[in-house]
Order: sequence, then structure tokens, then C-alpha cells
Amino acid sequence: MIPTVPMSRRGVTASLLAFAAAPALAKAATTYPVVGKVERLDPALDALVDADAPVEQVLDGFTWSEGPVWVGGRDGFLLVSDVPANKILRWSPATGGAVWLSPSGYAGPETNSLREAGSNGLILARGGLVVGDSGNRCVSRIDLKTQKKTVLAATFEGKRFNSPNDLVLARDGAIYFTDPPWGLKGDWGSPYRQMDYAGVYRLGTDNVVTIIDRTVEPNGIGLSPDGRTLYATDRKSGWVAWDLDAKGAPTARRQFVDRAASGIDGGDGLKVDRAGNLWASSKDGISIFTPAGQRIGIIRADDVISNCELAADGHLYMSSNHRVIRVRVKARKLAF
Repeated sequence: MIPTVPMSRRGVTASLLAFAAAPALAKAATTYPVVGKVERLDPALDALVDADAPVEQVLDGFTWSEGPVWVGGRDGFLLVSDVPANKILRWSPATGGAVWLSPSGYAGPETNSLREAGSNGLILARGGLVVGDSGNRCVSRIDLKTQKKTVLAATFEGKRFNSPNDLVLARDGAIYFTDPPWGLKGDWGSPYRQMDYAGVYRLGTDNVVTIIDRTVEPNGIGLSPDGRTLYATDRKSGWVAWDLDAKGAPTARRQFVDRAASGIDGGDGLKVDRAGNLWASSKDGISIFTPAGQRIGIIRADDVISNCELAADGHLYMSSNHRVIRVRVKARKLAF
């Protein structure tokens, strides 16, 4: 997932770091530097996060961090993509950080078509880790024990996807995902695209792919707790929402937060908590929206934030350029 406003990412993607040798990944820190703060815009925020909660850096050394996902319970661990470096990193307070999988995406011969060869968004689904496999231009499942990769979907209507980006699991086992062309050289103008649109899709439990929308320019994606509203970041307009029927098909689309009207710009990944609030990347950090689209708070940091994860240890983890940061929250992730 790539920011939709000019930020510092483009200048850093050339330095693919050697994580195994990086001191920042060698062991867990006992104290973490404070790199941001919570801004309270409405008293409703108090139920989700304390306004004085510090934003801490827990891991550094990424080229560009993305798609954090928490595995296990309170004593579990975090997996985070480094998309340009083609790696997935593992971190926990007990063990610190280390490379978990390399390559995480494309493992073939040298190619001129890719700007980002690694994995991007990560979710737990299908009994393993399901990834937006940007480098391989597909949605894949990775076994958490053996790390064996299985392709779930690579084409639609006979054409290769652009570079699958973010994903969300539905209660019935279906997976919704976005497919912008950020992983390809030339991105929106890339000559390697086989589709002239960037779709939002549904991957059924039978691995049949259906289209939700081919008119937006999507990035992050999320589902309401009842599974009847699908949200996505739209590069053109802000954040959009689709009403879904009982079979997961769209019945209507509406603007959820309008960029022009709200003045809230940017937009990358997002998560939806069990109360239906959206924790969405914006140029300000992580903007917290109620289900009605009201922004009640902002988690600010001293660098861009691309995505986030509500973890079982009580923190919101955020991928923030070269690093991972976190803040303690009261909100919880919907689990099923």
C-alpha cells in the first residue's frame, strides 16, 4: 500500500536493508522511544484510546513497512511486510525482531516489471497467513509452520492482477482485496498492467473471484462487524463504502468520508474495530472515524503511517515508513 500524497517513501526504496545484520533487530528493547501522540477531537475517543497514551517505536530498519498482523493471543507476535526488501519480519516484546520469510513475494529471475517484489497486506485466514502478494501479482496463502506458499488467485477474466495490496476476511470465509498497480514499475501508467482498472474483489471460499467495483482507485480495505458494509480507501475521493447483501455482493456504493469536503487527505491501509470504528491511514497519521464517518481522533507520529493492526496484546501497531510503532488502546479487533 502506497501513500496517496507526496511523502518520504519514494526516496528510500533504493536502500534494501540487510535485516539479519541490523542491530535494531537483534533483541527486544526494554524501553521504547516516544515518536508521536494522540489528538482527541471528540470525547467519544476516550472509549477507544487515552489521549495521553504515548506512541512508541518498537522496531526499526525497514525500507518500507506494511501490512502488520498479530498472530496468537496476548503473548503472540507481530508479522510485518517490508515490501521493497521482499521480506516479512517477526517481532515480539520477548524476542525482538528478525526476518521471518525472505523472499516474501517474487522469487524468480531478475525482472524489469516490478518496483516492489515483496508481500504487502497480511491477514490470518484459511488456517494460515493470506497475503497480498505484490511481487507475484496474486493472492497467496502461506503456512505459518512450513512457510509453504499456495496461490489462491492470480487472474480475473483471463488477465493478471496488477499487484494485490490489502485484504480483509469476512465471517463466511470469503476474502475481499484491493488491486492497485503500486507494485509495478510505472504504477498507474505501467506498461506491465494487463487491466485498465484497479479492482476491488471478493475471493470466495471456493477461490472463485468476483468483482465488487472497477471504478475506484483502491488501497486499504475493511469490513463492518456485521459484514454488511465494505470500506476502501479511494485515491480519488477519500474513503468509500459498499452495502453488501447476504451473499457478500454489493448493492450500493456511497462516499463514506469525502476528501474534498472534509479536508482529510491521504489514505492507505485501514482496520475496523469490533464497534465499527475505522482506524484509517491519512496524511495526519491514523484518523479514527465513527461508523457514521465522524473523525473523533488522530494518532500522530513524526513520520508517515501506512497501515495498522489491533493486536491481542492491547496495542494498535502501525507500520510507519522505516519502522513499526504502537500505542495502547481500549478498542479491540473483531475475531471469528
